[in-house]
Order: sequence, then C-alpha cells, then structure tokens
Amino acid sequence: MIVVVCPGQGSQTPGFLGPWLAEPRFLDRLTALSEAAGMDLVKHGTTSDADTIRDTAVAQPLIVAAGLLTLSALLDGRRDRIGGVAGHSVGEVTAAAAAGILSETDAMTLVRERGAAMAEAAAITRTGMSAVVGGDEEQLLARLAELDLAPANFNGGGQIVVAGELPGLEALKADPPAGARVIPLQVAGAFHTRYMAPAAERLRAAAAGLPTHDPSIPIWTNRDGSSVTSGETFIDLLVGQVSSPVRWDKTMDAFAAGGVTGVIEIAPAGALVGLAKRGLKSVPTVAVKTPDDLAAAFDLIDGKS
Repeated sequence: MIVVVCPGQGSQTPGFLGPWLAEPRFLDRLTALSEAAGMDLVKHGTTSDADTIRDTAVAQPLIVAAGLLTLSALLDGRRDRIGGVAGHSVGEVTAAAAAGILSETDAMTLVRERGAAMAEAAAITRTGMSAVVGGDEEQLLARLAELDLAPANFNGGGQIVVAGELPGLEALKADPPAGARVIPLQVAGAFHTRYMAPAAERLRAAAAGLPTHDPSIPIWTNRDGSSVTSGETFIDLLVGQVSSPVRWDKTMDAFAAGGVTGVIEIAPAGALVGLAKRGLKSVPTVAVKTPDDLAAAFDLIDGKS
C-alpha cells in the first residue's frame, strides 16, 4: 500500500516553487489557484521572502497550492495505484482535494479562510509553539499542565509539539523533563489548542457553504488516525482539528496496520518523510520537492524501487 502524505506549515522556504513554475503547465495551474485564493501565489512561491511566507495567512494557501501542483502530476494515470492519502494539519485540506472531497477551487477558498482565521486568533494572545524531542511522554504532559501549556502535535518518533503562552514555553525550555530537548518554532500562534477556538468557529461557517463528496480513495483523519468514508464527516473533523491536537502518531500507526509499503510526501516535502523514517522504519519513502523527484515517486508507485 502506497500512501501519499500532505505536509503542514513550516516546510515552505523562499523560492521553493521556482523549479515547478519553470514548466508552463504548473505555472498556469498556480495562476488559477492564485485566483481562487485571492492572492499572488506565484510571487509568494518564487520571490517573497521568508518572513512573508511565514505569515499564516500566506503560508497555508501557498502550501496547499504547492501540494495540488504535485498531485496533478503524481496521480495522473496512477490514482488507482494509491492506497490512500492523509494530511498533517493544513495538509488535510490538500488531502481532501486529493480524495475528491473538495474541488481544488473550494479547497483554496477554505484554506484562505483557515489561514486568515488562524492568523487573527493568534493575534489575540501572544502565543507560540515548541517541538519537544525525547524524554518521557507522561512526564512531559505533567510538566505542560504545570505551565498551562498544551500538546498540539503528537508527531510520533519521540516528537511532540507543544503550544501556549510565551512565558510558559520559555519556562519549559529552561527546565524541560529529563532527557527532553525543547526547540522553539518560528510560528506566531498556539495552533491546535484552545487559543484557536475563534478560528474554528469562523472556519465552520465557511465550510458550511461548500459542496462535499465522499472520498474516492481512502483518507485518514488527524483526529485519531481513523479512516473516514464520509466527505461531510471529514470536513467536520478538519474544522475541529484547528483547535484540537494533531495525532500524526496515530495516523502512522494506521498506515502500519494497513500494511504500508511506501510513503510519498508532496511539496513542500521533507518533514513527514523524516517522521516516517523514525515511526515507520524500513518503509521506503520519497520526498517530492521538485519535478525532478517525480521519477522516484513513480518508481515507488509502480513497484520499481
């Protein structure tokens, strides 16, 4: 079973779409996606600086659009050979489009609202996120409770991303649980926690007006790693996930239980393949960062690697 995974916020880098846009078919597609998103994604994918594309309101539409570009090439003629799809955080919007739950245009409309809503919610209180690597999970959760912090992403492979107000994060870094390393992340908000409740409300209203279809290929949810067969249910979970933890560890557990034989991460690729190498050891992976990586992905799908 080959699964396609769609990354979340943080993997984007300045100019990362340059190699894609050298091909007219991808440039034309991104131009159309820019119109749906109401922003110049061609500029943001090629010439915008790191601070600009770190802005949540820009980053999320840019990441989903990059994924859709990759999918347009990756799944062409090979859709029936894919065992399923899953997305990490905002990557769930990309996954919803890959599975046919949302049209590409509606996916861009929804992610535009998601990014803007989460940016607004993040501006209410000064919050942030940190990755915690290593240490005992129970000890970490107890320490988070002491500091009024919350787990935001259970990423598997010994990594948990935590979130909350900045003084609490600073205290955690100064005095982490035994064996744990705390790495502050460059994000301006406590995503996937109670601080995002206003964003979830706004996103629910936006999603209510979009037509949905049941998935045409298997899709797993971040909520608990389960496979979802109803498009309406998946979108409901996607909305709620804005203010609840991402359980990517359970998603990888579901891959393993389903007999995964390969993982392909679409652009901007790298983070999820890294997690798969720790959580799904010995399973072949391909990170599709540029069009040059498509050949390796095709070989994996076709059983040639």
